[in-house]
Amino acid sequence: MKTIKPEIQKKYFTSSTFGSMNLLPSTNSTPAIHLSDLNIDYSLTTGGTSIYNHFLINTQAVYALIDCNQFYVSCERVFAPYLKNQPVGVLSNNDGCLVALSPELKSLGITRGTPAFQIPEKINGHKVFLFSSNYELYGDMSTRVMNILSSFSDSIEIYSIDEAFLLFKNVHESINLYEYGFAIRETVMKATGIPISIGFAKTKTLAKIANKIAKKTATGVFTLVQAEQISNILKKIEVTDIWGVGRQHSKRLNKIGIYSAYDFVQTPISWVRKEMAVNGERTQLELKGIPCLDMEYASPQTKSIVCSRSFGKPVCSLNELIEAVSQYTSNAVQNLRYKSLVARQLTVFITTNPFKDTKQYANFQQGKLADYSAYTPDFIHLAISLLKEIFKETYLYKKTGVMLTDFIKQERIQPDLFNQPYGTDRRHNVMLTVDKINARYGKNKIFFASDGIKNNWSMKREMVSQRYTTRWNELLIVK
Repeated sequence: MKTIKPEIQKKYFTSSTFGSMNLLPSTNSTPAIHLSDLNIDYSLTTGGTSIYNHFLINTQAVYALIDCNQFYVSCERVFAPYLKNQPVGVLSNNDGCLVALSPELKSLGITRGTPAFQIPEKINGHKVFLFSSNYELYGDMSTRVMNILSSFSDSIEIYSIDEAFLLFKNVHESINLYEYGFAIRETVMKATGIPISIGFAKTKTLAKIANKIAKKTATGVFTLVQAEQISNILKKIEVTDIWGVGRQHSKRLNKIGIYSAYDFVQTPISWVRKEMAVNGERTQLELKGIPCLDMEYASPQTKSIVCSRSFGKPVCSLNELIEAVSQYTSNAVQNLRYKSLVARQLTVFITTNPFKDTKQYANFQQGKLADYSAYTPDFIHLAISLLKEIFKETYLYKKTGVMLTDFIKQERIQPDLFNQPYGTDRRHNVMLTVDKINARYGKNKIFFASDGIKNNWSMKREMVSQRYTTRWNELLIVK
């Protein structure tokens, strides 16, 4: 385990080991957890101390799923305290529809996916605050949260921008997981301002269920470790809510009378293996408390890199399409270098808006470089030539994009007798210099002329907040 902050260590740990430290059992009364919507009360208080739901007895390993609550909304609230307890929503690309919303906005009858133009400025006297997606801010805040979580366990799997699994091995039987979870929650909140929910369990699938319940509690922490407790919870969980059971499998299970996670656990494993293959069998074993899903410490091997955006307005000019394709190609190849990869194949695609009553057209074209490369001009030149092959006049284009494929690690490039491979010539040094300058002085301080300057076609983001943590000129000003 990495270093824990001194105040956390003093409050919750002895000098023995939990990984490398051991959590002290609690002597304080912990609050009862009531889930009125599930009609469950698992506090089982004894002598004023809730112990059944929080103490782990005779187990070897515990998984924790940490999920940031309303992550995009929470990021906006960190730097705008006036948004606390206010109806807040974050919009999709081009300010299209809601992709994240606060509980206050949800309570006013607004749902995820609602188009922005259908949301009034005020609902029942409450002002509604809407924001364009600020991916640069959200990505940086996510990195900060994940770095703090990694200080509590060396075994961390970053599952998504706002979710992560932690694995604790050789857990002492007297550890109070509730207090440990509260310590994690308190630390993340103090350091970043992002509220999180934590679910503890013996498997990743059960930890998912525990986290879902934790979101409905005032404390934001829930443990799911006792056999009787697990059975009672599973009876209240529909099969559609089981991690790893998709919509089609859920329909098939319902047809044969399997409606709850408990019903699924009782199903003969031979049937599950036959009808749902190995993934279904693993899910059932996980629900029984048998770990089958390993922690994924490294991201899956990249098979493609896609960069595309819808335009802020319809585009019919070839020059504007060239600017967009050039810019997206630059971004994709920069990502390629970040992963220490080189590529050879590029795909360019364009499409009109299928939801508009106009002439429709969509097409794509693939091309290959002679050798593997991560040199942006190589790909821009190829991308523009591919775009010209598929471009047709008189159409109103809504979206374009590029996709890189056919990857290998940069160090695996085969030497060539006649040409100097990328990585050993000046092309590599040029891109290394460009990346360093842009990293130090800001994104796109150096860019290619083909990217354009005005970019009137750019994605619509009329309500975007400041990039408080990544741009010097957008730092929060305290008066």
